[in-house]
Amino acid sequence: MGGDKLTISSVDESQRRAARVVGFCYLFAMAVSMFVELYARGHLVVPDNAAATARNIMAHERLFRLGIAGYLLVMVSDAALATALYVILKRIDQNLALFAFFLRAIETVIGVVATLNSFDVLRLLSGAGYLQAFTTDQLQALARIPVSSYGFGVNVSFVFLGLGSTVFGYLWLKSSYIPKALAILGIVGSLLLGAGSFVFIIFPDLTNMAYFIPIFLFEVTMGFLLLLKELPIGQREAA
Repeated sequence: MGGDKLTISSVDESQRRAARVVGFCYLFAMAVSMFVELYARGHLVVPDNAAATARNIMAHERLFRLGIAGYLLVMVSDAALATALYVILKRIDQNLALFAFFLRAIETVIGVVATLNSFDVLRLLSGAGYLQAFTTDQLQALARIPVSSYGFGVNVSFVFLGLGSTVFGYLWLKSSYIPKALAILGIVGSLLLGAGSFVFIIFPDLTNMAYFIPIFLFEVTMGFLLLLKELPIGQREAA
């Protein structure tokens, strides 16, 4: 009899429930993130134009606040996602699963801290009495700093997201709970995300964001797959 071989029957109900959570969180976080980055912030932040950005934010303050709230929901979703992934994959390698969980937890903490910078934007543009010592131009320029800090903070969080997802991707591949090709896409996409985000720290003028595409395809596919099908989805192989 082969040793150390997991079987399909070893997938328990807690793992199946966690898989539903993972599927929902992938789709929820992706949808809300796109709303925040492409609409809420994308419509308000004008690159290299602090005055226009400030005017847009104050004219559409509610939309800006929706962007803040939306990203905080994404961080809550990411915390639930990391926990559910750990529940599913800890039986494959508990130490690696715990390492991946902590990497994703660091990503979440950095994301929350980056989001807090957005409140500084609102304070600087609030017109409060204690700001009268500054001119309008000065306040608009100062407000652009936390806007940029948010972007760089989120980018740093993506480094940890990519690293944690790479480890989880390896565990998916090792488990054979999902198709091998999809697990490999997850590993490659996660590595590209982490590496691309790290390179962006050194070369901030980088404009080609194609390295987001593989992880986007992986997470959307996983989202629907885990919601519509029950673990294990892939075919286990003999050890």
